[in-house]
Amino acid sequence: MSSIKFVLFSLTILICSSCFKETKSKYIVVKNSLTLERSFETVELTKEILNVNNLNNIGIKDVKSNELLLTQLVDLDGDGKMDQLLFQPQLLPTSEKKYEVVEISEEAKPKAEILCYSRFVPERTDDYAWENNKVAFRTFGPTAQKMIEDDVPGGTLSSGIDAWLKKVEYPIINKWYAKNDIRPGAYHEMSPEGLDNFHVGSSRGVGSTAVKKDADYYISKNFINWKTITTGPIRTSFVLDYADWDADGQVISEKKNVSLDYGNNLTRYEIDVTGTNFLSSGLTLHENDGEVTKNVKEGWISYWEPHGDSELGTAIVASAENMVASEYYVTTLQDRSNLYAQLKVTNNKVVFYAGYAWKESGQYPNKSSWENYLKEFSQKINSPLVVVVN
Repeated sequence: MSSIKFVLFSLTILICSSCFKETKSKYIVVKNSLTLERSFETVELTKEILNVNNLNNIGIKDVKSNELLLTQLVDLDGDGKMDQLLFQPQLLPTSEKKYEVVEISEEAKPKAEILCYSRFVPERTDDYAWENNKVAFRTFGPTAQKMIEDDVPGGTLSSGIDAWLKKVEYPIINKWYAKNDIRPGAYHEMSPEGLDNFHVGSSRGVGSTAVKKDADYYISKNFINWKTITTGPIRTSFVLDYADWDADGQVISEKKNVSLDYGNNLTRYEIDVTGTNFLSSGLTLHENDGEVTKNVKEGWISYWEPHGDSELGTAIVASAENMVASEYYVTTLQDRSNLYAQLKVTNNKVVFYAGYAWKESGQYPNKSSWENYLKEFSQKINSPLVVVVN
């Protein structure tokens, strides 16, 4: 990581004492128990946790450096009132940091570009697309499904997750769709920003879901409803609803609560699901000429493959207690060969992460560097930061 990137990622500014008013000595201590540096992990604070009536005028100040951290407010239920305050601390190995909760004007808050972004895309049938400074994805809606069912050209029947291979840190979703409007298929061609040459079809793409019954995997069709929750400098999140679907006699209901945080290559999926005790998340095998790595004990699986003129790694990560098995599933059915992680459903929920690293982006240019990232990511979600509010 270059020094320039580090400055951009830090997103903190030194503030003067006149810019904010101190609360009644309310502090937050964030503790890192691992022998790893920690960054790009998002702390979520609520009004209840902070014991305040309103989050709008709250800032988070690093006590030691006297710096005010970048924050993002999130309205989870759409009632116009902010429910969460987000920030990303940076911690050294086996260390802790102390932050002070301060009252601050809107004008004095640190500002940053919205790099964590998502939206519904009606101009390209009805995609839903999302990105941050590292990666970009999309998936497909009901109009695209109906076009296939009605034999109308240009549709897509898939609940798979498509990877848009970007190699720049600025947003590309709107730019790529705009050039596709002018010249259909333009984003499938290599540009200095990257391209979409990732084939999904009916595969699971990068982490979409399935239910295994006996020796077969069953999947949903396209999403039927969407809701954007937030976009910002730290997180974008949204919800995708799916029609109930059949897994050989089991009726499966599924809602995907999806979020992608700044600095992360992996999207977080929190799935509300009924009708099954286990849900599988899959990685397409494409030409089945890649290298499979299974590490169920630590909670991650990976597929590193030749891709076009380059190489690509995809992965699924979950808590070690929730990933119970993995299967290298190969079939003669088109696009149905996937590397699957089987995940335990608890109280009708399952949480996992899925994403990619493209060699051309320079982030993780080989299998070894990608898997090292996954190992560290796994350690972090299995030993999360401890946040204490005093």
